[in-house]
Amino acid sequence: MQINDPVAMAEMEAAFARYEAALVSNDVDTLDDLFWDDARTIRYGGGENLYGIAEIRAFRSARPAQGLARTLGRTVITTFGRDFATASTVFTREGAPGRSGRQQQSWVRFANGWKVVAAHVSVIPDPIA
Repeated sequence: MQINDPVAMAEMEAAFARYEAALVSNDVDTLDDLFWDDARTIRYGGGENLYGIAEIRAFRSARPAQGLARTLGRTVITTFGRDFATASTVFTREGAPGRSGRQQQSWVRFANGWKVVAAHVSVIPDPIA
């Protein structure tokens, strides 16, 4: 298995950038498109455990659209072969001083593109503060 195949890495970096742009602009349609449309998709959030794409979609459509801008750091994308990848990043938000967010996603390439199959988001006290 090739780790960080250049073609797979370029595709994943583009998919991750597309996800980030959709997240901070609250582009729910694109966010939905980037998650696997399946009952087995999981998203653990800061205050919710979402099982299946229906729960994820309901959360996204009800979430406030303000205060989503963030600054990323220490982003690591790793591809395993041509069809599986992980993306991990930390983030801060201007409206949450002293807090550090963490996001980790598992991505799989399907016939219709790269999709998040599992995600975890949490916020902790900033370890540097």
